[in-house]
Amino acid sequence: MKSILSILVITLFSTTMISQGLQELGTVDWLRSYDDALKQSKQEDKPVLILFQEVPGCATCRNYGDNVLSHPLLVDVIEHYFVPLAIFNNKGGEDRKILSKYNEPTWNNPVVRIVDERGENLIDRINGNYSSAGLLSGIVQSFAERGKKIPQDVQLLQDILNTQPTAQATYSMYCFWSGEKAFGKLNGVYSTTAGWQDGREVVQVVYDDRLISEKQLTKKGEASQCADDMLEGSKGFRKDRDPKYYLKHSVYKQLPMHPLQAARINSLLGEGIKDVSDWLFPSQKEWMATNGKSSLVLYDDDFDKAWETMKKNM
Repeated sequence: MKSILSILVITLFSTTMISQGLQELGTVDWLRSYDDALKQSKQEDKPVLILFQEVPGCATCRNYGDNVLSHPLLVDVIEHYFVPLAIFNNKGGEDRKILSKYNEPTWNNPVVRIVDERGENLIDRINGNYSSAGLLSGIVQSFAERGKKIPQDVQLLQDILNTQPTAQATYSMYCFWSGEKAFGKLNGVYSTTAGWQDGREVVQVVYDDRLISEKQLTKKGEASQCADDMLEGSKGFRKDRDPKYYLKHSVYKQLPMHPLQAARINSLLGEGIKDVSDWLFPSQKEWMATNGKSSLVLYDDDFDKAWETMKKNM
């Protein structure tokens, strides 16, 4: 009886969807049946994203699950645009058959393949680059290989993953709302914050100095006629009670937003664009569709915590 029960549990575990409990798999809801994944791929016209992973695995495998496969926006993209399938590279049975089919080694670090409904590779296998940006690069390439336009949210995620908060500048201006609007749309800007310093309205701009220089930021502020001068340091800075003014006064304030996403959307709204749904991720769109008049205000909260709040309430 015990052995029969064990077999049933293993069979169920190996063919159904996995969502929690295995560190190496992150927070993605993975299918475990290759045939079911191909069938779903055909029905939904979505490629299959196959993770070949060691479970339980080494530090590299665990880190990949904890970081890359648990990044909320990357998970959202994977679950919406792909059929996620996990194949364990240290197990026998059906897992071993799929490993052999793709000539994948056993007991290996994470490898990702993106295949079509027939199981044929759309792109080269992704291995050796265990970063979120590395995985997303393959995802973006798969859209091109299928002749599909890269969705705006996927492009936005590229900017988010490739923009690092490496430097900061503070600008004095006549209107910090105008300043946030002007700076927030620039490539290389990670976040903007309206506030007060030395009795003046200012905007703190956090940016990636590999993508945009302080000189370019200053030039943009001057061209937009919103920046008087740049202040040294941030001592005494006090955040305004109406951060991201245009975003705060829109229906999108109820959404959790990454700082870069918030800066971009605030800028778009400030320029008079009312519909920014293309700049939202799938779960955000779903939340807006079902909870359009929610009393929650999440846009300026800590992103990871706010995202959890939204998902728990969906």
